[in-house]
Amino acid sequence: MYWFKNKILRFFEYRKSNFPRKKGGKKSLFRLSLSSLSDLKNPQNLNPNSNSESLRLPPRPLLAMAELKLSESKDLTRIERIGAHSHIRGLGLDSTLEPRLVSEGMVGQTAARKAAGVILQMIKEGKIAGRAVLLAGQPGTGKTAIAMGMAKSLGLETPFAMIAGSELFSLEMSKTEALMQAFRKAIGVRIKEDTEVIEGEVVEVQIDRPAVTGAASKTGKLTLKTTEMETVYDLGAKMIEALGKEKVQSGDIIAIDKASGKITKLGRSFSRSRDYDAMGPQTKFVQCPDGELQKRKEVVHCVTLHEIDVINSRTQGFLALFTGDTGEIRAEVREQIDTKVAEWREEGKAEIVPGVLFIDEVHMLDIECFSFLNRALENEMAPILVVATNRGITTIRGTTYKSPHGIPIDLLDRLLIISTQPYTEQEIRQILDIRCQEEEVDMSEEAKGLLTKIGVDTSLRYAINLITSGSLACLKRKGKTVELEDINRVYHLFLDVKRSTQYLMEFQNQYMFNNEDGEEDEVTAMQT
Repeated sequence: MYWFKNKILRFFEYRKSNFPRKKGGKKSLFRLSLSSLSDLKNPQNLNPNSNSESLRLPPRPLLAMAELKLSESKDLTRIERIGAHSHIRGLGLDSTLEPRLVSEGMVGQTAARKAAGVILQMIKEGKIAGRAVLLAGQPGTGKTAIAMGMAKSLGLETPFAMIAGSELFSLEMSKTEALMQAFRKAIGVRIKEDTEVIEGEVVEVQIDRPAVTGAASKTGKLTLKTTEMETVYDLGAKMIEALGKEKVQSGDIIAIDKASGKITKLGRSFSRSRDYDAMGPQTKFVQCPDGELQKRKEVVHCVTLHEIDVINSRTQGFLALFTGDTGEIRAEVREQIDTKVAEWREEGKAEIVPGVLFIDEVHMLDIECFSFLNRALENEMAPILVVATNRGITTIRGTTYKSPHGIPIDLLDRLLIISTQPYTEQEIRQILDIRCQEEEVDMSEEAKGLLTKIGVDTSLRYAINLITSGSLACLKRKGKTVELEDINRVYHLFLDVKRSTQYLMEFQNQYMFNNEDGEEDEVTAMQT
């Protein structure tokens, strides 16, 4: 009897899989195979021109900025350390590019922020490229903060590369090659491609687990439907794992990228809006897709020229981006890539996105680097160069000549110079309020007033460093609010530049290699 029952069940399964039946005169049921991610179409390159495979690009799952235009980005929980500029959210400008007094973490420097906003607007509109901007000002006047605000305001699609001038002399490559790679990192390529997507409402998810552990891999079936058709897919172990990670269940609207197997949950079907399932307030309801399940969607990939350079110059391809084994790239490779990208631009399959390259401590560059920057800015695919320095009239590195900011006159003539001014006492108080909020430190008004005076007498950076130190001193005495005594304690524990210089001048005879007959101007400079 048991044998007869199994035979009947196998007969009906065979009939169901090989003889599809119509439902309601409109929907048709047919069977496809979607066994695993490896069974899906997986192109080795993302070349928009299918007839040419001479240029390799990163595989679609590894493109950080590639996403379907039919979905919203998933919110991810990020753990970020509190840095010196982690409170910066933008430039703090309104719709007319007028700077607000306190906005998006920015305080003061209204003229400099307005000038940076004008540059930013031209970058977004694509009306400026191959230009250079100099942020010049005393130490601690917010030059790097303005550059960070520009980076946050540009968004993710516009490349923003940041290096320090001293980095070029510590890399295992030539200085000009390091600068060229930095330039290529700041130039993006937006590639448009049509891809096949399976989009529909989940009717049922069946997962068959083996009776014996380790005997066989898990298999299953996924039933998707639209307003006009319904389909059953066979699932392999990798697809089952992907469905489990996205927590796909019956009633969800999902999209599957056939090339990569990426599953995107678009929301819940409106037909399940009255269900009594546990749903959060952020649950999004969408309509059941119409038409066929398999559709063609336009996907936009954003990569940088440097990423394409590395992939096409190394045998391990895109893995070199993760291992850091970039090395020096031959000029012939870059010329071929530029030619191919130019062809894509003419065909309308790609467009160039000029980004921003920010070089801090630009006075650390030598005359060879400055000569290279002069030539690189004349390239048709040059990014916007933003440099910053806190030096006055000083010697150009590699020469005996002096120049403003340590930059040659011919390069200074190319720069749009934005000057920053020292912060006022009120602005220092507002910055300290923002930093206390950012570092989650509860401080009394009297303690903030003392910290503001310390910032005026010493420096803003020193006052900001005392916030966390005062919080630890407060925890030591088991308090909840930082008071005057906590600030006073850490002020005497940690010296500022002026007091440290005074101490050295008094006890320099007790130090090794002291220079008693040093120049007086150097001592005066340190005191000021």
